[in-house]
Amino acid sequence: MNPGPLLVTWAGAAPGSRPAAAAAACDLSGPDRAALLVDLGGERAPAPSLLATAAARRLEERLAGHLPEAAVASRGATCHLRLAAEPAALDRVPGALAIARDSAGLLHLRPDLLQPALAVLRPSGVLLRADLAAERALVALLAADLAERDVPLAVLKRPLGWLPSRLALSGLMAPGSDGWLRHSACQRLVETASHECYAGRDDAEIDPEGVAQPERRGDAGARRGRGLRRHPQRQAGR
Repeated sequence: MNPGPLLVTWAGAAPGSRPAAAAAACDLSGPDRAALLVDLGGERAPAPSLLATAAARRLEERLAGHLPEAAVASRGATCHLRLAAEPAALDRVPGALAIARDSAGLLHLRPDLLQPALAVLRPSGVLLRADLAAERALVALLAADLAERDVPLAVLKRPLGWLPSRLALSGLMAPGSDGWLRHSACQRLVETASHECYAGRDDAEIDPEGVAQPERRGDAGARRGRGLRRHPQRQAGR
């Protein structure tokens, strides 16, 4: 049985959640399977890209056949589906994921739809884009709530750079690319029930039970090199 979808959202005013969701979809795609990224309330309908794998095109055709009114497009190694940004649209997500069958499923949604999604779906994990300097207390509350539900959480502490964001949204980002979580991090979110948070290369790893506590200055250096890398190019928005 396939694991539940990976939920991707943001905290406060943190930008970059949609490129992060697209990057995770790239990371969970393969030569013979295209991850499905369902976007609740995308800015505009996804357009098919000139470069798309055969698996992505097959998934696009299946989704278009079963959901003719939905906006769907194959993009690189992934397939994107846009639904309305409303709680009622959550009822359509399981059907779309069932059509994807053996593919990994991801759901990008607004923060106010996260709790309704947790009530309707059984997610494999949550990927949260958050600026901890401003939202540490909020992230701590969410981490505690997800821990009670036994849902893994990963926190993306910086948005992707401009170029990685463009590649991700086009479905062309290779797993392990600069500016993105290591492949193993996404796989752990989807395939395990352990509750871990991943942090940036220059920041300490986040403890779900102590995320609101100030970081001790000596801790950061010992844990460098994990998770995300800085990218020199300009940041892309949500």
